[in-house]
Amino acid sequence: MPLDDEVREFADKKLGLDKTVLLTYRGSIAHNMYIPSDDPDSIDDIDMLAVYLEPPGHYLSLKRDFSKGKEFMEGKFDLVAYEFRKFVYLLAKNNPNVLSTLWLCHKHYLHASDTGVNIVKLRDVFLSKRIFKTFGGYARGQLKRMTHFKFNGYMGKKRKELVERFGYDTKNAAHLIRLLRMAAEALETGALEVFRVDDADELIRIKRGMLSLEEVKEEANILEGRMRRALEKSRLPHKPDYDRINSFVFETLKDYINKGVV
Repeated sequence: MPLDDEVREFADKKLGLDKTVLLTYRGSIAHNMYIPSDDPDSIDDIDMLAVYLEPPGHYLSLKRDFSKGKEFMEGKFDLVAYEFRKFVYLLAKNNPNVLSTLWLCHKHYLHASDTGVNIVKLRDVFLSKRIFKTFGGYARGQLKRMTHFKFNGYMGKKRKELVERFGYDTKNAAHLIRLLRMAAEALETGALEVFRVDDADELIRIKRGMLSLEEVKEEANILEGRMRRALEKSRLPHKPDYDRINSFVFETLKDYINKGVV
């Protein structure tokens, strides 16, 4: 069975595609940084993200808190799922992992309802100068984890072995450089380049431990400077367009509750 069909089947079993707004690849596949499982250095799962709607009663009850994200891990699959309003909230916060799903290449959208298509069409109302802090902050978190590794629970045996071999977490290092570069580009151009082309080989070399820790840090410092300069000249708005976002959420939930439109 082709991988895309396997992923859809997995998501349908865990969530039900009839209530799924969006199903996409995320992580290494989405970023063109995937190292196949038959490679000795591979530590990549098949990462996915889904957006779903709760039963209509959920939105008409006294429950006011967003549902927490769900994660389903089984074999090679790792699926993270967010309730619709939670997902939109994270988009407005310019969360790096979530915002990136609006700029994927076409083949990485595995399922999209009408609502899912409309979210992607609205992507420009979410992107703002906040990415300087959110992407930069997330990148600095990667740097800390990369250089102060404690073999935390998120690491499998193979990944720990790579840390021991190279002296730092090379996977975090690759994501560090990718995040800083994506943020600088978005501030400069107003769009996110999620599927890496020009620097894909470089990022995979970092992931394989082919750059020293000092070389990674030096590149990160250069990119931090590029981000700061880009922020000063950026034409992105200071914050997302909350009027359009709130209107979209209201109309979506109204149609869902009244007509069952997903």
